[in-house]
Amino acid sequence: MIAFLTDFGLQDDFVGTCHGVIAGIAPEAKVVDITHGIAPQAVLQGALVLRRSLPFMPAGIRLAVVDPGVGSERRAVALRTADGTHFVGPDNGLLALAADELGIEVAHELTSERHRLPSVSRTFHARDVFAPAAAHLANGVELPELGPAIDPAGLVRVTVPEPDLGASQVAATVLSVDRFGNVALNLDRVHLAALGLEPGTRAEVRLPYERYYALVVGTFADAAQGELILYEDAYGLVTLAITGGDAFRLTGVGPGDEVRLVRS
Repeated sequence: MIAFLTDFGLQDDFVGTCHGVIAGIAPEAKVVDITHGIAPQAVLQGALVLRRSLPFMPAGIRLAVVDPGVGSERRAVALRTADGTHFVGPDNGLLALAADELGIEVAHELTSERHRLPSVSRTFHARDVFAPAAAHLANGVELPELGPAIDPAGLVRVTVPEPDLGASQVAATVLSVDRFGNVALNLDRVHLAALGLEPGTRAEVRLPYERYYALVVGTFADAAQGELILYEDAYGLVTLAITGGDAFRLTGVGPGDEVRLVRS
């Protein structure tokens, strides 16, 4: 199985073309689309989504492409982890966050001309380099055939921001915003508990130019329609939302922005 993640969206032909390349090389491979809705060039977001999908995908191949450095000197790589999972994509931090969690055993740079398309575009390595490599791996090609081994310690890593927890407040960072406008923060229930923010209490939400009050809840149904809430999402992240509404539209905060929660 090839699990596929990109920032390509679905309005263009990019995703479909990559599916076609894979089908032409490895027609028996099953491709599962994790998402193609990663924000453009959002490497950290893509790395986080790739990591959180791990428990729900059987061991196989992870093809991930969020590649603002396409055509530059950044390396194209394939990795194998301790459980036999392979990761294929650019060496820009997108792969290593998830792969490190499984334990990277070996890494190879994708240099073999036999295992890519005959003509390689400088701007579409997903089609010409990464999709073919993933398909060849699905066919049983061994990593050393794709290119030389490289030191896994030298792979690019992304840094996931840590919250700054004080006695009565915490400075958090927005990690992602989903299509419903729910704003996921780099916090978990332990951080809320440390501030005394249990379900039923309220937190002051401080933004650079606005302040709001949010009710801490277990789920959307615990608050009235239109109420600003804080809840733990399906991946364990504290998330700012509006019951029946759009917290992103209200607050305007996006990935990388700071949000301060203060015990009220």
